[in-house]
Amino acid sequence: MPDPVLALDLGGTKIRGALVHGAGSPDAAPRLEGLAESPTPAADGPEAILAAVAALAERIGVGTRVRAMGLSSAGVIDSGGGRVTHATASLTGWAGTDVRSPLAERFGVPVSVLGDVHAHGLGEARFGTGRHHSSLLLVAVGTGIGGCHVLDGRTVLGARGAAGHVGHVPVPEAEGVPCPCGRIGHLEGLASGPGIVQLARRLGAHGSVRDGPSLAAAAAAGPGPAREAYRIAGLATGRMIGGLLNVLDPEVVALTGGVTEVGGHWREAVSRGIALEAMDVVADTPVLTATAGGHAALLGAAARALDVLST
Repeated sequence: MPDPVLALDLGGTKIRGALVHGAGSPDAAPRLEGLAESPTPAADGPEAILAAVAALAERIGVGTRVRAMGLSSAGVIDSGGGRVTHATASLTGWAGTDVRSPLAERFGVPVSVLGDVHAHGLGEARFGTGRHHSSLLLVAVGTGIGGCHVLDGRTVLGARGAAGHVGHVPVPEAEGVPCPCGRIGHLEGLASGPGIVQLARRLGAHGSVRDGPSLAAAAAAGPGPAREAYRIAGLATGRMIGGLLNVLDPEVVALTGGVTEVGGHWREAVSRGIALEAMDVVADTPVLTATAGGHAALLGAAARALDVLST
């Protein structure tokens, strides 16, 4: 049996990792071994963050031969150079960090680096909803809004590694709403998890509505600002998806992230938004719930590491 890949997923609050067996073929059923996680020292700078990544990798891989290491990382990633080109303030000083070289030198194996949503999209395309489809558009709606287009089993990274920032598409519902990127009127400022909470408060929601769970509970209780916020945000998200269907024409769309789990009025509004924007030829594109699960980014990071080895 071939040696496994050591896959890691670095986020703003935690680092997850596992040994991944069988990620080299879409027809395989990958198996994760030694799944573990640790807190991300997000405020302590790149050296501390990389040290935490390496420590977790050592804990997972102790005594095990691995073929390669695959890292899924927050930020915009130059996958060819293994470097972070842009990042939010959630990871202090992360922009400009060479991620690949320190890990490759420390562990003596090939290391590949992929942006977290790109890794998630690849995992979903190879082993989840996109399996046996020629192309997939992943849309992740949670604390932020991101996406990934996978075509013929390969992530579309873009010339600068920034492809898939679907949350930074302007939508009419977000007119005048600040976006975390610093612009005005982008989808993420309105329709991410925090954006919907803020929208509900602007619409008059009770002061107890402070986060996703309390927002969902208020919406489930009956008509009111919380339910209306989900409707507006879902409609705007659907508009974005409908527009991308016109541009990309994927075979299938997969929805993932905490907001997508609300379903109900949000999901119905997404369908209406798609219908408003999608041309007839793409209007019936299946829009499904992602199925690769919470380990999709680890699976994608492992698959990417094996792809790089084979080239």
